Amino acid sequence: MAKPRQPIALLEYKGRKHLTKQEVAQRQAGEVQAPANNVKPPGYLSTSQKKEFRKIAGVLLAIGIMSDLDCDALGRYVQSQEKYVQYDNMVNQIIASMDDDLESNCVLLEKYENLRDKALKQCRACASDLGLTISSRCKLVAPKAEEPVKENKFSRFVK
Repeated sequence: MAKPRQPIALLEYKGRKHLTKQEVAQRQAGEVQAPANNVKPPGYLSTSQKKEFRKIAGVLLAIGIMSDLDCDALGRYVQSQEKYVQYDNMVNQIIASMDDDLESNCVLLEKYENLRDKALKQCRACASDLGLTISSRCKLVAPKAEEPVKENKFSRFVK
């Protein structure tokens, strides 16, 4: 299987592949760059979800890994995160009231735990796609290379 194609900036950072200037120009011309000038929360989000959307989108835009195409994915992430919190609160409430009606509470507990787990999986998948986890950010963006300070070859004689 072929490896996934990497952006030219990442290849240059790694320094393992030596391309001619013409090859670099061709690769840069072929890379897709989506605009990030119209990032708005989707209309299906609630007011609190839109606030969270704007907060996360601001951070992602500052990093430079979000575009207009990612709005829907971020909207799904915000929704699944809120659903996870709701289901987690329900599970905690059921556990707190377990002494009352044990049998019906166990059925409810199992139902909400399953819903919570599904919401968590959705949340994690969206977070990974958007670069909201450490490992996914490392795959998406190459760290900026710092140029090493060149040592003067005669500095050892100055003392």
